[in-house]
Amino acid sequence: MSDISKRLFDLIGAVVGLVILSPILAVLAIWIKLDSEGPVFYRGIRVGRGERPFPIYKFRIMVVDAEQVGGPDTAEDDPRITGSGTFLRKYKLDELPQLINVLTGEMSFVGPRPEVQQRIALYSEEEKAILTVRPGITDYASIAFSNEGEILAGSDDPAKAYLEKIKPEKVRLGLEYVNSRSLWVDLRILARTAIVIFKGGSKEGA
Repeated sequence: MSDISKRLFDLIGAVVGLVILSPILAVLAIWIKLDSEGPVFYRGIRVGRGERPFPIYKFRIMVVDAEQVGGPDTAEDDPRITGSGTFLRKYKLDELPQLINVLTGEMSFVGPRPEVQQRIALYSEEEKAILTVRPGITDYASIAFSNEGEILAGSDDPAKAYLEKIKPEKVRLGLEYVNSRSLWVDLRILARTAIVIFKGGSKEGA
């Protein structure tokens, strides 16, 4: 799939998605606002294609200034998660505002998940190939680690656990996508992602 056709697919999909989902987005925004103090959206800085930083949009699932309090990694039992945030995270609804990032061209529907700058700094030259494509809302790693919160739960140092248990395979899967991307691959990843969400974030069977 060429960059032009992929971008056209993303653009049409983002517009249609935002229009159709607007009532649901409004309800979720009201729930977040009533559930805890703070803004509706979380806008963290991530690194995109060409190593360009951009603000990623998510529904806020944690207390205000959560990253400053406990870092970027979130275990399932993280006390920073709000009541509404637990539900939103389980069904990946906190990711829906990234349709805005897709619309503006910072992200794609499918592509390696964007990372924070300190993680990108750890990439080898080979691993930086991940940054040659737009990051996505979902990818192989999103499916493989849909239970990331469970993996990190109970850890005294979630950041260290992430680097040891998740990052190596996440990077490998990101490179696999970069080297094999196509329309068929994107559609397959989107379908598998929908199945995982329907199951409530649990991993697919073999």
